[in-house]
Amino acid sequence: MTERKPAGVGFETWVDRQIREAQDRGEFDNLPGAGKPLPGLSGAHDELWWLKEKVRREEGTALPASLQLRREAAAAREAAGRAGSEAEVRRILGEINERITDAIRKPLSGPPLNLMPFDVEHVVREWRKGR
Repeated sequence: MTERKPAGVGFETWVDRQIREAQDRGEFDNLPGAGKPLPGLSGAHDELWWLKEKVRREEGTALPASLQLRREAAAAREAAGRAGSEAEVRRILGEINERITDAIRKPLSGPPLNLMPFDVEHVVREWRKGR
C-alpha cells in the first residue's frame, strides 16, 4: 500500500515520485507484453473494445440468455441431423427440449424466447430419410 500524499506536495509530483521509485525497484520489469505494441491500435476506434476483449478472453457470450438458448437449439438441431444413431438424435433433442421447457416455465432474460420444444418423432423421421 502506498503512503498518503504529504501536505504541501503537489499531486503530480507525488505520483511521479512513486512511479520513479517503483521503476528503480524494478517493479515494471518483465511485465507481460513489455516492448510490444498495444493490441488493437491499428483497427478502427471502438468504445466497447474492452468488453469485447473480455468476452473473447473468457470465451463467453454477450447474448442475453434467451438468444443464447435459441442459438443452442439451432446447434442441437444441426447436431441431431449429423447424429450416428437414432438414440443419439433422441438424446440431443431430449436435452435441449428440457432446457426449452424450463425457459418457457421460467422466462429467461432478454427478448421473448419464441421457441417451442422440438417434435422428436418428426426429427427422427427426417433423420431416417437422410440415412
